Amino acid sequence: MWIGAIELDLLLGDVHSLKTKRGLVRPLVRELRQRFEVSAAEVDHLDLHRRSAVGASCVAADRGHVVDVLDRVERLVAARPEFELLSARRSVSTIDD
Repeated sequence: MWIGAIELDLLLGDVHSLKTKRGLVRPLVRELRQRFEVSAAEVDHLDLHRRSAVGASCVAADRGHVVDVLDRVERLVAARPEFELLSARRSVSTIDD
C-alpha cells in the first residue's frame, strides 16, 4: 500500500476578509475531493486573509498512481489564477516506512 500527501502553500489575490478567503478555498478543496478522489482540507494559515495551505492525500496499490494523482492536484492548483502557488511539499511512502 502506497500513501501520498501534498501540502500546497498558497497566496491569495485581492482578499480582505476571512469570509472572502473561505469563498475561494472551500470550492478548491471540494473540487480536489471530487475530481481526484483524495482527502483534502485547509490545513494552515487559518486566521490569515491572504495565505492558505491546502493538504491532500491518497492511498493506492502502486506508487505510480499516487505520484500521478499528486502531480495532477498540484497542476490544477497552480493553474488557478486566484491563487499563487508558493510551494508544494509532498511525501510518498509505504505503510512499512
